[in-house]
Amino acid sequence: MAKNHSIVYVEDLKVSNMSASAGGTKESPGKNVRQKSGLNRSILDQGWYSFFHMLSYKLERGGGKLIKVDPRNTSRTCPRCGFVSAENRKSQATFACIGCGYRSNADEVGAINILRAGQARLACAMSGAVRPLSAGTRRDLLQH
Repeated sequence: MAKNHSIVYVEDLKVSNMSASAGGTKESPGKNVRQKSGLNRSILDQGWYSFFHMLSYKLERGGGKLIKVDPRNTSRTCPRCGFVSAENRKSQATFACIGCGYRSNADEVGAINILRAGQARLACAMSGAVRPLSAGTRRDLLQH
């Protein structure tokens, strides 16, 4: 990826939050603990954090950028009309906007929304169209 692309847009997934325990407490035990444990294992086995860290390093080395995008509603927003609703994504595979009727593969819709959000974030950061970012925020946004 780093050899063929100078900019890569990704969701800024919080792996530690996604893989948190569902155990709960003695007073309020968790639900579906065994299933959540299996999901946590799968998430951690994929090594997403390591992958993004290595990708960022490789892009930086080649003069590229890794742009992280807020993952909120990337799979619930219609790329045609902008309508946001959980009802737009009734299954893991299908996206059907209840606002305009647009239908597509849910992963494609998510990718379109991540690309658009990343491009907007990059454009605003580079043009100064928004208030200046702190050095730490800019570094997190444009890891290069």
